[in-house]
Amino acid sequence: METIRGKTSLTMDSTELHARLANYKRISLDLGTGDGKFAFCYAQNFPSHFFIGMDSCRENLREYSRADLPNLLYVIANAQSLPHELHGQISHITINFPWGSLLSSLLNGDSDFLCGLESALGSGAKLEVRLNGGALSEQGWSLESGAERIFQNLELAGWHLNTPVHMDAHALRNFPSTWAKRLAFGRDPRAIQVSASLK
Repeated sequence: METIRGKTSLTMDSTELHARLANYKRISLDLGTGDGKFAFCYAQNFPSHFFIGMDSCRENLREYSRADLPNLLYVIANAQSLPHELHGQISHITINFPWGSLLSSLLNGDSDFLCGLESALGSGAKLEVRLNGGALSEQGWSLESGAERIFQNLELAGWHLNTPVHMDAHALRNFPSTWAKRLAFGRDPRAIQVSASLK
């Protein structure tokens, strides 16, 4: 799979990845990580956990991927086609404020996408999805109806879901991602968090 450090692209095989992950019990994948700030902040604050930020846009990742943290890795890949090297390795997936094809996959219950998520996960895996009103509106959904649709799709796919939690402007301002800050001061500072675990 393709990884990135600053402007340098490197290929990492399964053996190399497993060696990096060997001493970590919790391995988190931030899918559609954008500029990678969320993964970077959590890697700094939780050195006993390993964090992988994944996005298809390499230019966005150049700043945070320069970080020299042993528990942080950035991968260039499409969310709809997760690298096979990750299969069975991930204990926790976050999808923060998705838009475009990633959001469409969640709204449509894309079976290939959902099966790809499951293939990357180990036993007892957790999923957190944070949705914002603006992105859902662009696809013709209100925040509440879009969240409900995604909730139902995940449930049908075999996930056990917790009660959704609303995020207001204050919560968004305190959330460690660049996009959350923009949402907090934007025209529609509302979001919903959906959390789930595999049945």
